[in-house]
Amino acid sequence: MEEQNQQKNIENNQSQMVSDFKVRQEKEAEVCPYCQSKKFIKRGTRKNVNETVQLYECKNSDCGRTFTVQGIRGKHFPLEVIAEGLTFYNLGLTLEQTCELLNKKYGIGPEPSGLYKWVNEYSDLCRFSRLRSYAIKMFSPKDIIEVVTLAHQQLYRFRYHRAKMVLSLQEFKNRNFKPLKDFLDSVSSETPHQYFQQGERMSEVKSKFDKAEMIVKGKSNYANRLAKFILPTIQDNVQRHEKLQRFMIANDSVTVATEVPVYIRREDIEHMENKLGFKITDNSKILVKGKKRSQAMPKMLTGHIDMIQVRNGQIHLLDYKSNAAKEKPIEQLTWYALAMSRLTGLKIYEFKCAWFDEKDYFEFYPLHVVKKLKRTRNKNVRFKDGSVVQIPKENVLKMVKV
Repeated sequence: MEEQNQQKNIENNQSQMVSDFKVRQEKEAEVCPYCQSKKFIKRGTRKNVNETVQLYECKNSDCGRTFTVQGIRGKHFPLEVIAEGLTFYNLGLTLEQTCELLNKKYGIGPEPSGLYKWVNEYSDLCRFSRLRSYAIKMFSPKDIIEVVTLAHQQLYRFRYHRAKMVLSLQEFKNRNFKPLKDFLDSVSSETPHQYFQQGERMSEVKSKFDKAEMIVKGKSNYANRLAKFILPTIQDNVQRHEKLQRFMIANDSVTVATEVPVYIRREDIEHMENKLGFKITDNSKILVKGKKRSQAMPKMLTGHIDMIQVRNGQIHLLDYKSNAAKEKPIEQLTWYALAMSRLTGLKIYEFKCAWFDEKDYFEFYPLHVVKKLKRTRNKNVRFKDGSVVQIPKENVLKMVKV
């Protein structure tokens, strides 16, 4: 009888864990996924095996369809459990270890055969699965990603995927990026933390760069797909960066580091302006947030890059923005590129900058922002889709969707 009571208590505890998890998972709909209308009402709930899903009915007369926020049919587990299962497995755990960990964390979890189906089903999205067999031969699950918490006025979680960085250098196009690996290897042990306590933030610099001779290209990218998949699992908007970074570094094939601390000194800027001919400051002055007048270039500017990717022979510096279409963080990303160029010794033309959300992805070359060529004739750029765009000579931001 006592054993039966103990078993009943265990089941009640697991049921409570699942119930609590359902409450965390519930997220309000913003638009109808079929017609993008904001006119909809709640229409009861649907109970699955492991969660309760809110149903919505679109009130657009041309639509009228029923939908959910989660948007994944035929799944008996919440989306967060699926995402965590993929993450744990791609960190190098076995199918059995992953399922055991999911049960401990959520009180629910699939059988190893069910997890194996998830891995195959999402292999096109989580492309690290094709590199996993090579990565686990080089690093154990606890060593494959280095995680360090940095107390730089606020807490930042630096993550560095050692295996991905090593494997990326084996590609011919990326063979020259060993200085990036050397820099990332040294972040946890050699970062001058005192700089981040006293330096101005790159994100707070309000001086505008000259937009002539540059183009911002809008496109679709795998980062959009990954964001669209993982963001519905996040209840607290404050956690968006953290959760997205954690999922991308574990599951995509190109993100090698997140929340990377960078800094650039006054003498670095002077070198770039005097020796390389870059146009960065306004006669050694910049405008900082909260100040009405320009001030002398501070001794130090610091920042933290959301994500660094290595792909197609270039280093991509990414910044997640919750509403990317309305943001234009040209200055912030260009400062990141300038800092990374000085810290790694790599040329700035080897960097590309981008910002994104689950819908939009915008990218540009930071070299075109700070280095202006004296052209006497108009020059056109031809994209892969066949479109031709003229490079602007005047100081205007030209954004092209391809």
